Amino acid sequence: MHLELITHQTIEIVREAGAFIKHEAAKFDRSLTEYKAANNLVSYVDKETEKLLVTGLRQILPEAGFITEEGTAGEESNPDELYWIIDPLDGTANFIHSLPVYCVSVGLVKNNIPIAGVIYHLGTEELFFGWQGGGAWSVSLRYMLNGLALDSTFLQGATRLKVSSATTLSDSLLATGFPYYKFEKQEQYLKVLETLMQSCHGLRRMGAAAIDLAYVAAGRFEAFYEYNLNSWDMAAGALLILEAGGQITDFSGGQEWLFGGDVIAGCAAQTELLEVIKHHWA
Repeated sequence: MHLELITHQTIEIVREAGAFIKHEAAKFDRSLTEYKAANNLVSYVDKETEKLLVTGLRQILPEAGFITEEGTAGEESNPDELYWIIDPLDGTANFIHSLPVYCVSVGLVKNNIPIAGVIYHLGTEELFFGWQGGGAWSVSLRYMLNGLALDSTFLQGATRLKVSSATTLSDSLLATGFPYYKFEKQEQYLKVLETLMQSCHGLRRMGAAAIDLAYVAAGRFEAFYEYNLNSWDMAAGALLILEAGGQITDFSGGQEWLFGGDVIAGCAAQTELLEVIKHHWA
């Protein structure tokens, strides 16, 4: 499997999806918002973007299955097989409220291990991408008039990502997300938050987990933690972090993060963060 080529092809499909989102953002009517559940928003933009992605990705790897947030692919893949994990619009609430912090996130997974990933931050026109064994990279599309060349010059102008060199929480800027459903762990979450507020440079809540993970891979955040996540929130960003030299576990320190719902990802400072979470989480 030629992962570099697959990543290049995925980038083009993701950029087309991003162009659709930007076009719709200029005229979006908030009254068209739907609710999947309390506080869980979705729009026609999410659904139509996902359809565009599924159609394009099927042409790259016809044999691959799909796990998608909006379920437009009409199927789910056996986790032992090759499959795409798609979040067509991570940060839907931000999009609906015209806050430009949202992205397209596409990960390719084999045997429960991410092997390629692309995240397109629409607000900054920044593209994050990587593939297993090929590193993690970012490039700004804002000033590129002719797009990216899918040949040997592909990585010219791109920056190779590397996680932060920080080793302690006291040198760390952290990212997290606030739960908007399943509040059973709210007390434990607040205890973790209180401890970390006194232990690090600060905490940030972007509202799009895929962007948080991309920023960890780029060394902008030292670590990210959150619970009640889904695989489409994490697949692409996790690949970037692993290729950038980072670590990923679930809240117990295990490796059930992709489908387990909770994740801690970061540089070496993640070890100390894990201990804080394990101390308060039960």
